[in-house]
Amino acid sequence: MSLAPRVVVVHRRTELAELLARHGTRGQAEFFLRTRGRSLEEAERRAAVQEAALAAVGAAIPADWRRGAVERADLDRFLFAPGDLVVVVGQDGLVANVAKYLDGQPVLGFDPEPDRNPGLLVPLAVADASTLLAAVAAGRAEVEERVMVEAATDDGQTLLA
Repeated sequence: MSLAPRVVVVHRRTELAELLARHGTRGQAEFFLRTRGRSLEEAERRAAVQEAALAAVGAAIPADWRRGAVERADLDRFLFAPGDLVVVVGQDGLVANVAKYLDGQPVLGFDPEPDRNPGLLVPLAVADASTLLAAVAAGRAEVEERVMVEAATDDGQTLLA
């Protein structure tokens, strides 16, 4: 008996969550944003959009598939399996960051805010998640290969993009 495929959903904490972690209260976060010409309502709206996108993508995963989830901050400690399907919900930079930790696993990139982000590496609409994951499940999905670039600095550091 073989295991069902595993989908690993990758996302990053919302700006709202980061603000609340840094400033402790909504009032302090609101003050911080207001001093920079921004509003807490904007951060709350964007957090709600991100949460709705994660819920929609999660609901689109076939019920009999295994699931995993990881935040961007934990990528360096997460073990991706060779047969994983990686689903990124976020911006292009998150896909590039995730790719550093993969070894040939396919990635589906969903953009929760397509009107705000260019979506070069996350071109997929959240509304299409059910259709796309069904195509993957049926083996009908097209794969577009991407190339990783590695650069080495004079001081021995290695950078991947």
